[in-house]
Amino acid sequence: MNPKSASDIEAMRVSGKMLATILQLMRANAVAGITPKELALLAAAELKKLGGTPSFLGYGGGNPFPDVICISVNDQVQHCIPNDVPLKDGDAVNFDFGVTYKGLITDAGITVCVGGEPTPEVRRLLNGTEEALMAAIKIIKPGIKVGDISSTIEKVLKRNKLGIVKELVGHGVGHKLHEEPEIPNYGHAGMGPVLKAGMTIAVEPITTLGKPDIYEEKDGWTLRTWDGSWSAQFEHTILITEKGCEILTKV
Repeated sequence: MNPKSASDIEAMRVSGKMLATILQLMRANAVAGITPKELALLAAAELKKLGGTPSFLGYGGGNPFPDVICISVNDQVQHCIPNDVPLKDGDAVNFDFGVTYKGLITDAGITVCVGGEPTPEVRRLLNGTEEALMAAIKIIKPGIKVGDISSTIEKVLKRNKLGIVKELVGHGVGHKLHEEPEIPNYGHAGMGPVLKAGMTIAVEPITTLGKPDIYEEKDGWTLRTWDGSWSAQFEHTILITEKGCEILTKV
């Protein structure tokens, strides 16, 4: 992946602010009784007001993604098409969203507990997954290797006794939704491609409370855990700077 130009980076900053604004809107509106489809409509309307376009809508070859945002509940694992099942207090809801502005894409996600009072197990899931993301961001700077990020995430997730979904990984992002390099959430320090200033990557730990095995439903998008355990994801788009990094999808 080549470093982004100054104009690319500025467009991604604008895109990232739009994305962060909408994720916070999703957090505020994820209440008992609302449906994922209603939340998706809210996200689409707000993004139109802000002047961005949804990166996920129509993504994919023969089976394009049919909505603007992925909303996954409890044992669903990312990539899920928003449905009409009302949310309940205590549900763990993952919002994974992409925004395009002037041809440049940012990608980010959060997982929230409906009603704001998670069980101890769901708290461990959400806090441990977000902790892994932030631990990885702390070490990102020019010259580190992808494996350094992967191993940092893995250590935090293992300490929190969370399953690591291996089929889904972080990635480069910018001109395309998925660029090189892939950034797994497990691996060995000192291995893989070297990161350079000007590169933009999406880092996204994806976890379960039980076994990490997943399957795909007939719609070709919705993923679930085989054992029914609940899942979480947290994600930011990161710019590698001359001395460290900048979170582009932060409020």
